Amino acid sequence: MKHLYHSCITHPTPHNTLVLLHEFRYKNITVPKGYETNGADIPRLFWSIIPPFAPALIPAIVIHDYLCDIEQYDLADKAFAFILKDLGVCKAKRWVLVKAVVLYHKLRYGTKCRV
Repeated sequence: MKHLYHSCITHPTPHNTLVLLHEFRYKNITVPKGYETNGADIPRLFWSIIPPFAPALIPAIVIHDYLCDIEQYDLADKAFAFILKDLGVCKAKRWVLVKAVVLYHKLRYGTKCRV
């Protein structure tokens, strides 16, 4: 959905993050203007496959990071899966990305996220 890309406008910062220039809405989730994300937490080894600031994934990354920052991990993972589908990410890549974030949350936070 092209409107997701056009409504999620970010700008790089000097400290290797992206800042949201306008409020960004996805369904019932609103990310405030000025929100800053460090991109996807992907080990550097895999950056050639999926870079942390992959343009095709920025709307999903912004939503996911924001929800994680407000400790809504289950919602973050569910929204991440839905927005990836809305962005047209192929099923196989979507499956890998969603499973990776769920596993990351289980290992880091001990959450019982299910997507």
